[in-house]
Amino acid sequence: MPASKVLLFSGGLDSTTLLWDLRPDVKCLLFHYGQRHVRELENAVALCQRVEVEFEIVNLTAIHSLIAKGSQAGPDPVPLGHYADESMKLTVVPNRNMIMLSVAIGHAVAIGAKGVYTAVHAGDHAIYPDCRPDFIYAMNRAAQIGNEWTPVEVFAPYVNLTKAEIVQHGHYLGVPYRYTWSCYQGLDLHCKRCGTCVERQEAFALAGVPDPTKYEEDKSEASSAS
Repeated sequence: MPASKVLLFSGGLDSTTLLWDLRPDVKCLLFHYGQRHVRELENAVALCQRVEVEFEIVNLTAIHSLIAKGSQAGPDPVPLGHYADESMKLTVVPNRNMIMLSVAIGHAVAIGAKGVYTAVHAGDHAIYPDCRPDFIYAMNRAAQIGNEWTPVEVFAPYVNLTKAEIVQHGHYLGVPYRYTWSCYQGLDLHCKRCGTCVERQEAFALAGVPDPTKYEEDKSEASSAS
């Protein structure tokens, strides 16, 4: 039987927590759109295999030249620091969530799934307009209007939660966060200094949950001390 739910899955903290909420009746869509590195895709594949859920990598690299802008799909360097900083707007990929949700909605219709899920959260609202409640509402309405005979709903269950609240929830579910990937740099380990790494550390600290992440900076400090 095809899954009744389709999840936009990146292998990060948020979408992995949502995967744990939705499994086993879920199919994960992983998107390759020419992003800076494929480390997140590799982790996402490993997580899907770990919990034995169906997944598919969607190849959107043909549109890369059309959306190549900023630090994640374009040539700009990765900004360091907290997500609240103005520089973090450089990480915006034009219309990324609309493109991914549109593909996921179409796939859901094709396989008979009734819901498309995304793990956008409240911490994304300031920087990413396509993570806000009004955008999710609009995409849900578009999915209803555009697929009148086979309606699909768009769900964003974490849209009003902070990342710390998501980590608390995932800790309760037993999500193995050490296998998730957030860093924009794509190194062997998380860099600890880019916006997503800073946000990741902050989320664990505010949630009161031990951070299982291995960081490049910690490895370097340990090597220097020895």
